[in-house]
Amino acid sequence: MSEENTTRIYTVNLAKAWDTPKYRRTDRVINIIKEFTQHHMQTDKVKIDQDLNRHIWSRGKTNPPRKIRLRMIKEDDDTVVVSSFIEEKMSEPETEESEAEESVARAEKEETQKSK
Repeated sequence: MSEENTTRIYTVNLAKAWDTPKYRRTDRVINIIKEFTQHHMQTDKVKIDQDLNRHIWSRGKTNPPRKIRLRMIKEDDDTVVVSSFIEEKMSEPETEESEAEESVARAEKEETQKSK
């Protein structure tokens, strides 16, 4: 019985970390993420991505982020890899309005060149 990789995206509130002493806050954030993952993905095997770990620790031990957006990927062997979620913004096709503005700008530029 082979399962496909399950991917879920969550926003995790990390405010509970501020109840602990300053010198343990980031450690507590890591534990909160692991507990949250274990609860929502029903597994005990949790791995935190290196980039996510660097992001959490980037502001030091006493000032971790208050919220974080996570992508959780459950693999076939019940291991969950947790990484930070960054929305890939799709480049929007140019609208007719922006094309019209560009043509007006070109026309004005040509008129100023002709008048010189």
